[in-house]
Amino acid sequence: MSKITEVKARQLIDCKCRPMVEVDVITEKGSLGRGSAPTGSSVGMYESFVLRDGDPKEYDGLSVHNAVRNVNEIIAPALIGKEVKDQAGLDRIMIDLDGTSDKRRLGGNAIYSASIAAFRAAAEDEKTPLYEYIAEGPVKSVPIPSFNVINGGRNPGATQAFNEFIVMPYRADSIYEAVEIAVKVFQKLGGVIKKHTGKAPGVGGSYGWIAPSEDPDEVLSLMQEAIDECGYTKKCAFALDCAASEMYDAETKSYYLNGGRISSGEMIGYIKRLTEKWNFVFIEDMLDENDWEGYAAAHKAIDRTLIIADDLTASNRARIERAYNDGSIDGFILKPNQVGTISEALESHRYAKERGLLSITSGRSGGVIGDVVMDMAVGLGIGFIKNGCPRSGERIDKLNFLMRVADLSEGCRMADISDLVRF
Repeated sequence: MSKITEVKARQLIDCKCRPMVEVDVITEKGSLGRGSAPTGSSVGMYESFVLRDGDPKEYDGLSVHNAVRNVNEIIAPALIGKEVKDQAGLDRIMIDLDGTSDKRRLGGNAIYSASIAAFRAAAEDEKTPLYEYIAEGPVKSVPIPSFNVINGGRNPGATQAFNEFIVMPYRADSIYEAVEIAVKVFQKLGGVIKKHTGKAPGVGGSYGWIAPSEDPDEVLSLMQEAIDECGYTKKCAFALDCAASEMYDAETKSYYLNGGRISSGEMIGYIKRLTEKWNFVFIEDMLDENDWEGYAAAHKAIDRTLIIADDLTASNRARIERAYNDGSIDGFILKPNQVGTISEALESHRYAKERGLLSITSGRSGGVIGDVVMDMAVGLGIGFIKNGCPRSGERIDKLNFLMRVADLSEGCRMADISDLVRF
């Protein structure tokens, strides 16, 4: 047994220079656990609430001093003296203190940061890496990373409806080769884009190349050209994060695509045709976060890729349960900060795994060094994950984490997902 003796929060900044909450939890054994909450740029309406101060004089209203104060003055007194290994109990204390469905009183960013800090402190008490603490022993595999090499959305010169165009080196021989493939393909892709457009590509909000065309098929063609020129044709496939809610108009119930607007059924038909032309491991958020009927229809119509939800499910067990009962998805993106505590995220993973659904961990665009999702990905034995573009410190940190774990863990290999691939 080891009790919490100190909880302390502060304001720092994330990789996009937006204020974030960082929390330290210290135990009576002297162990320190530290946690901070990343934030996304594409944020669903069902995520836990990120509490910001709204003071335009500081960081244009994005400062988080109120959330920090909530940790130091409300959460800390409630957690001090409690057993650090009782993750579910600690999280329940904070959920009850908050008393809202989306953690908006104390702030999801305050609660989640404290939840991570306690999780890390418990592992530190055991003198074990967090991923081994989660796995309850040595790990035998690391997940296959996937890479958001072209960023869509609203950019100067083109509005690309789909948000992330992803390369997955799913047939690499090792995690080391997978990372090298991503680096080489990404660098080659810049030259391919320049050759076709006559100008160097810009850098998008998620650090990939800005989509040079509104036509998803054309973007995929450029990616395939880069893969082929690098000699990795047989080792790579694609994935998409459509982030369709960003391009959905609720009034007309239509989606923006290729300069026009289409219905849910037309979007399903379009994506089905893409999957018949290109090899996709998964397609994420292909429809709006409230289009339950559309997801069920898509899952029936599209059989050559995995249908994955993010905004629809928001890492929330109740929403995952509804999607499972509707037969709408093959899995969900696991972003623990969406639901707001470690124990709730672990429960969502457990529920999904027991029913044959995939959990795919992902960082956020406003990422952090040492993101707990990497420990969770390895410790939970997840097959493949989203890593972002192979550029910028916090994204490179995630890749180095996977290679380090593979080196330090005897007999550890990159996961094999051949039984999941549908093309």
